[in-house]
Amino acid sequence: MSEETTTVELEPELQSLVQTLDGLSLLQASKLVKHLEDHWGVSAAAPVAVAAAPAGGGAEAAAEEKTSFDVILESAGDKKIQVIKEVRGITGLGLKEAKDLVESAPKAVKEGCSKDEAEELKTKLEAAGGKVKID
Repeated sequence: MSEETTTVELEPELQSLVQTLDGLSLLQASKLVKHLEDHWGVSAAAPVAVAAAPAGGGAEAAAEEKTSFDVILESAGDKKIQVIKEVRGITGLGLKEAKDLVESAPKAVKEGCSKDEAEELKTKLEAAGGKVKID
């Protein structure tokens, strides 16, 4: 399985930065991403594309069934601690990261999952007390 990739020449400072980032653990990388999001006021979440409605092709649109779903936590409700625990179990995030995600709702808990997985996660989060929607 071969894929063509484009190699970009980097300055020595950037090469050193790439090597440093390669050495980070998953937890460290997650903390770094969260810090950069807060520092720059951006989100690392993939942008949600809005598809234009087909002009008169309603039958074609019905034939194309969505295969990738996002599980969005709308709110934690009254049981925030239980929802945080469930978010940690689903995402593998640390306590602080899961708490930040829950408190910044509405926020995607999991993106690009199958319909069955999305329904299962929605059920788990709602059982914990959260309000959830699937996009």
